[in-house]
Amino acid sequence: MELDHLAILRRELATFHGYLGDDLDVAVEHCGDWTLGDLTAHLGTGNLWAAVAVTERRGGYRPDPPESGLPDWFAETARVLTSALEADPATEAWTFAPPHTVGFWRRRRCLETLVHRWDAEHALGLPSVLDPALCGDGIAEVIEVFVPRMIKRGGLAPLPAAVRFTATDLGACWMLGPGDPVAELTGTAPELMLALWNRVPMPWHTLTGDQDTARKVLRGPLVP
Repeated sequence: MELDHLAILRRELATFHGYLGDDLDVAVEHCGDWTLGDLTAHLGTGNLWAAVAVTERRGGYRPDPPESGLPDWFAETARVLTSALEADPATEAWTFAPPHTVGFWRRRRCLETLVHRWDAEHALGLPSVLDPALCGDGIAEVIEVFVPRMIKRGGLAPLPAAVRFTATDLGACWMLGPGDPVAELTGTAPELMLALWNRVPMPWHTLTGDQDTARKVLRGPLVP
């Protein structure tokens, strides 16, 4: 079943906004020295950046977050973004990777918000429930979009071999790297996606095949 990224994005943005109470100074473990307030500023400015990429077809917009009133400001950035993304997904837009369409941003912002919603829940000590199908899409995005971009930008050496990622809850797999896979990692789709985004350790205990080569493939950085 095809994912409705825009509908999911609306829900993810609303969920994230619901966590913006009085404790914006709580540390966010996997985002350097950021607090929840910093994470909110990052996600909100990204919302506005993506909205301009759609409405003005340019990528250089760098908005500044406010010094106060972050929750209300964030809610407005969510409204601006989702309004812009109501355009036909095939509509041309500026993007940093193909396809250069509104559909790219529907998917990208949906998955960006998903990971940062998890960040917020983790920081606040709340349980996280992640949809396996959406996380499977997140695995695919890392492999299709971010790994090639990291290689192109010089942040990652060309991968020496392929590793298969198999999601046990979806019965689906993805290949990272060239050629036939030399090894396989298994786990649930949320576990694998969070590992690719450096939120949880790789499930090395499930690794089968050529372990030394697989670790070279996954040495990273695979994402920004």
